Amino acid sequence: MSTEPEPASKDTTDAVDTGPDTPGTAEVPAPDTPDAAELDAAEPGSAAEPDAAEPGATEPDTTAESAAGSGDGGEAAAQVSEGEAELAAQRVERERIERRKAGKQGPIDAGGKLSGTAADLLAAVRAVESGEKPAAAVFGAPEPARRPAPEPVRRPRPAHPEPAAAPAGPVGPAPETVRSVRDVLAEGGAPESLAPQTAALLGEGAEEALRADPWQLLRVGGVRPEQADGFARALLGAQCGPDDERRGRAVTVWLLEQAALAGHTALELPRLTATLVQRGVPDPDAAVQGALAEGEALAFQDALDEPGARPERAASGAVGGTDGGGAEGESAEGEGEERPVRVLIGLERYALAEESLADGLARLVNSPPKQDGSTPDWERAAASAQGSAAELIRAVAGHGLVLHTGGEASLAEPAALLRAAHSLGLRAWAAAPGPLGRDRFAALLGDPSSDSPSPGPGPAAPATAAVTVTGLLTGAEGPGRDADGALDLDLLVVLDAPQLDVEAGALLAESLPDGARLVLTGDPAVLWSVGPGRVFADLLAARLCPQVASRRPDPGPLGELVSGIGIGELGQVEAPGKEVVIVPVRDAGEAVHRTVQLVADSVPRAIGVPAEQTQVITPGHGGAAGTRALNAALKERLNPGPGRFGGFDPGDRVVHSPAPGRVLPGRVVGADADGLHLSYAGETVVVPQDRVEGSVRHGWALTAHQALGGRWPAVVVVLPGDAVPALSRPWIYTAFGRAARHLSVVHGVEQALPRAVSEIPAKPRTTRLPVLLTPQVPATD
Repeated sequence: MSTEPEPASKDTTDAVDTGPDTPGTAEVPAPDTPDAAELDAAEPGSAAEPDAAEPGATEPDTTAESAAGSGDGGEAAAQVSEGEAELAAQRVERERIERRKAGKQGPIDAGGKLSGTAADLLAAVRAVESGEKPAAAVFGAPEPARRPAPEPVRRPRPAHPEPAAAPAGPVGPAPETVRSVRDVLAEGGAPESLAPQTAALLGEGAEEALRADPWQLLRVGGVRPEQADGFARALLGAQCGPDDERRGRAVTVWLLEQAALAGHTALELPRLTATLVQRGVPDPDAAVQGALAEGEALAFQDALDEPGARPERAASGAVGGTDGGGAEGESAEGEGEERPVRVLIGLERYALAEESLADGLARLVNSPPKQDGSTPDWERAAASAQGSAAELIRAVAGHGLVLHTGGEASLAEPAALLRAAHSLGLRAWAAAPGPLGRDRFAALLGDPSSDSPSPGPGPAAPATAAVTVTGLLTGAEGPGRDADGALDLDLLVVLDAPQLDVEAGALLAESLPDGARLVLTGDPAVLWSVGPGRVFADLLAARLCPQVASRRPDPGPLGELVSGIGIGELGQVEAPGKEVVIVPVRDAGEAVHRTVQLVADSVPRAIGVPAEQTQVITPGHGGAAGTRALNAALKERLNPGPGRFGGFDPGDRVVHSPAPGRVLPGRVVGADADGLHLSYAGETVVVPQDRVEGSVRHGWALTAHQALGGRWPAVVVVLPGDAVPALSRPWIYTAFGRAARHLSVVHGVEQALPRAVSEIPAKPRTTRLPVLLTPQVPATD
């Protein structure tokens, strides 16, 4: 099979909304990769759910379509969908963050246009790179003061962003705007189907904006530079050229957006300019300068620590800001010493999110938690727990931020913490990135045998204390908000924390009340977040708060196998109960055949797990053994039918993505004029007809990122021969780790499997969070 990302349809310019929740990622090379042209691996249109380190693992079809409405004029339904409500709520929260950032004193007003400093930056970087000047002479300035502990003063907050706050009735651009945009797209030879999203992005004057700057079409998801170039040539004629400054700015922003899809929150300047050259931009420095001057991107300089250096030596700031030298006692010795620095260029959206996240985490770290329950009460709760669960309870008792790591079995420890907190009278909640993780933890909360301390006086933690992150932030689930707009809780446990991207992390941190406690728990060996950033990994590396590592191993042959993969070893395990079965195959066709046979016959007969409790996982959506091919074969065997509604029939197993990056597994129960009716967790969801194609797909087979947060009694992992480029240690660890009782591996990659486990770790991501957190790290002599 081909593991290259496939577009959602034949038209590669199909619009994909990379929303604020979890924009998708198609992996690009590490920051130090010499060939910057590999940035092109981040395909547009893969915005909703790729497997971050694997080609072919993009998720182009899980699109939450914009509020622009349908292509025939942009008429929107009067009922606001869940996805729209979620995006509207997050827009409110981001606007609040941006207003707060704009009010801060600093050399750059966030969102404002930069002046000549941007040009000075480029000259300075070239001087450092050429050796004309040492970095200290170019960037040196008085050392910034260590960030003081924030006072626990309530910040002004808006009213809580509940779904009901989203405007009802028609939304999106006016029909006449869509028509005018359709006309100019047709004139330029672009697909008219892009009209609704283009009009929504560019606003009421979209037609005029496109005629004045045709490369603004690159802002539409799925459009590539060569397609925008053809559109510009058709509109501008002889005036169009590769040296057009409008093209340079647009391609710069597009590359930054592709880097975000790959998980980076910023790009190093040399890498960005080299990639611009690969994209045919003759003057990359001018292109970057133009994007900075127009406020379409921001520039930062980060001082890099040398091995063994004290944390205080690292400083960072926006261009034009101050950047510190050595510590006071080192000034005489290192006054003329050159300090390594890196210059980063990033989109304002992610820069604000990382800064807000760092500020919110600093507030938790530097402010004492609210004294809920006496010290003896906390100690009694810890004493009645076992092992590292007791350590977790003691750490949470005295700190505002705690990190907890471990595998599947370690989930019993945050469950014990939640029960202990409820017994002490705290308003404690657990939030998972998706419903799979929420339901898994809710079941654990309902099991009193899962290593919990004695409840004692007060209520035990109910299963309803588990919610999704999106539901918590929008008010659809959880405690709601207090009068100040903060979440009305005392303790929040975030499950599956490696899935948090910088935007979701910032929204959570900013929403916590002063004095609240935050626990981030998860398995650091799984795939990172779909959206940009690596929040959990950066926090673990920063060591700014207590970290509790679970000593509870995952049991049985499956636990032994997955634990070995986590440390880079793929060994043979004894599986007397057929817990692990390897099924060798020669090609993709045989892989599909054996997968159907396993799900429909072998696993139910030999293991006793029915087909509806078996999940298939494969690296990508496209190709001869991707999710599309596997789902088609599984449907034909398990629920054959004509596909009466958009290819679906009642009883079909599906996944619904109401917003980018969100995956809701369910089944089709029917269809009518209102749309496709899905059943999930006892609730019925209606997907409008015009959104079925872009947000619903069959769910017998998923990618590893789609399966994150879930566990199934039986899992079949499909590895056809040409899936080799998709394999990495985190991918294999994640896929194999979804199995609770039985794992079948349809194996066609030969020695590439053990080689991936031992030699291919997660690809690095460029983020600024470690530098932003450095001032919070306690100094050590």
